[in-house]
Order: sequence, then structure tokens, then C-alpha cells
Amino acid sequence: MPTAAGTLEPYTLRPPVTWARPEGPPAARIAFAAAHVVAQPSAANAPGAPAVLDWDATLRFRRHLWAHGFRVADAMDTAQRGMGLNWAATEELIARSGAAAAELGDPFTLLACGAGTDNAPDAASLDAIVDAYRAQIHEIRSAGAQVIVMASRRLAALATGPGDYRTVYDRLLAEADRPVILHWLGEMFDPALAGYWGSGDRDKATGHFLDLIEAHADKVDGVKVSLLDADHEVRLRATLPAGVKLYTGDDFHYPELIASGSHALLGIFDAIAPAAAAALAALDAGDLDRYHAILAPTVVLSRKIFEAPTFHYKTGVVFLAWLAGHQDGFAMVGGAQSARSLPHLAEVFRLADRAGLLPDPELAEARMARLLAVHGVGV
Repeated sequence: MPTAAGTLEPYTLRPPVTWARPEGPPAARIAFAAAHVVAQPSAANAPGAPAVLDWDATLRFRRHLWAHGFRVADAMDTAQRGMGLNWAATEELIARSGAAAAELGDPFTLLACGAGTDNAPDAASLDAIVDAYRAQIHEIRSAGAQVIVMASRRLAALATGPGDYRTVYDRLLAEADRPVILHWLGEMFDPALAGYWGSGDRDKATGHFLDLIEAHADKVDGVKVSLLDADHEVRLRATLPAGVKLYTGDDFHYPELIASGSHALLGIFDAIAPAAAAALAALDAGDLDRYHAILAPTVVLSRKIFEAPTFHYKTGVVFLAWLAGHQDGFAMVGGAQSARSLPHLAEVFRLADRAGLLPDPELAEARMARLLAVHGVGV
């Protein structure tokens, strides 16, 4: 196996770990897993090309997450929104995921989907941005899912200050028929979102964000914060209006944040679902030692997957789904499977194995060997 130093070293996989499936969703916390999409390996999923998905594998993975007690957060950045997954494919994804959720129960309690403005990338006014959001919200509600109002690149580009954000979000929240989740995605995940809420100063931006939430507390189920700043999250959680939840999106500090009171909406749960489900069951049982023991090796893995440039984390998530046998190919829309180096992927492989996340070691070893051979290693 290649190392970060450019050398090769042998690696022996551990015996597989069998994680008990929970009997239902966790009781102490609401836990969303942000789900990736599975590209059709034989399609022309090149940079700039329309996304072509393997729908059977994409929906099978969502059923895998539901089977482990998670709610699914779909059509989010983990699903490559803004990085290869175009609106036409996203619209179909929302409809198909909603239908799959309806087979299991009320989609609103199983599925939340991201509403953005990528259906109108050239929107030239705040009115046009509101209309773009409305169109996507309509599709999500038609699927029966909960709405996650995602940060808008176009709004970030057009807004001249916090007032423009309030104009857009006031109108959207006034129209919401059921409580929504607001998403604050940091610039480490998407550089185009720097200065969101009208300020590059995080404390000032937080003030604007809280003013909005307080004005519409009855329309806000919770806020999903992805800033990788645990201290900021704890302070924000303490100041939210009563009844408004904090869904951590911090893929670096999630064990302590969940243990201390945050709910979760995490991309890393896509990759660590069996272990995370077992940890949340331990939390429900009040066994904090087991909870932290299960999650500790997943944090090392998560910090590798989400290392800078953080927005390429999706490559590691899909890589692990391939190694675990959830999909037949290591292919991504937009050709994003090439976004991480071979040494990076080799370390992800090792860390996933140490965390007990390769359910079939022989399959994982065979697939890793083929990837190494393609790169000229071990041939």
C-alpha cells in the first residue's frame, strides 16, 4: 500500500466487524445521514456533463441508511449538488427518494431534501432567487419530504448586505407550510459561500442568522451548521429559540457535539452508518464509554476524508461505498473520483478497516488491489 511519504508498506486487514442493526431510529437524538448518489459507471459522467445515475444502486443505498435507523438527507452537497449533480438529475432524485421513503412510512419523517437555486444559475434579482427556491421547494413537498433550505451561491453573489438575505429568507419562511431546516454551509465546503448572511465576520453573521430564526421560530424545525467550529456550535445551540434544533454538520467533532445535545445531519454518517447506529444505540442506553469507543476511530477516518480541500470529501465517501460493496464501480458524476490522490485513498482504506467499516475484507482487498494496479502499483 502507498504511504503519504511515497513509499510502499504491507498492510493486513483486521477480521470483519459485525454491527448489530438497531430495532428503530435513535431515541435520544434525531440523526440524518446525508446520502451520496451512485453514478452509472458506463455513462459519460465527465466534468460539465449532465449526471447519469445508477438509480437502483442509489436507492438501495438509501434503504441501507433507513435500515440502520437514520433519516436520509438527500440532494445535499454530499450528493454533489453544485459539483456535478445538475438540477434535472436532482429533481428526479427527489421524486424517486420520496417514493422509496413512502414505501416505508411517512416520507416527512424519513427524508429531507435540499432546496437551492441551481435551477436558475443566472438569476439576476432577489425576486428571481426567491422563485428558484420556490420551484425546488415545490418539488420537495410534492415528494412528501421535509425541506432543507440550502445556502445559495447566487444569493451570495448578488447580496449587498444582510438585508438582502432577510428579504429572501423572510419570504420563503412566511410561505412554509411545515417547519424547515436552515443550512449554513461554510466556505471550507463551498468557497462561493464566503460571507453568507451578509458578513465575513462569523459573530456578526451569526447575529444576522439568529435574528432571522427568532423572527420565524415557528417555521424553523432546526438549523444545520457546517462550519467545523465546535465552540461556535455550542454557543449557537445555547441561543436558539425554544424548540429550534441544532443539527450538527461538524464532521470533525460530532461525537462530543452529539453527546452534549446536538442532533445530527452529517455526510460522514453515509460512510460509517453501521458503526454510528451502534454508537447512537449506546447513547440511548446511557453507555457513554461504548458510544465514544465506537466513534473515536471513525473521527480519525472522517478527518482524513474531510481534509482540505474539504469540498472533495465526497470522493472518500463514494470510495468507501464501493469498498463496502454498496455499488459496483468507483465512479462519480463530474468525474470526481479523480479528486483525491492514491495515497489519500490508501489511508482512507486503512482507517476504514481499523474502524471496522469494511464488512467483506476479501472484497475490499480485491477492489483496492485493482485500484492500485490501475495506478501501476503492485503490477
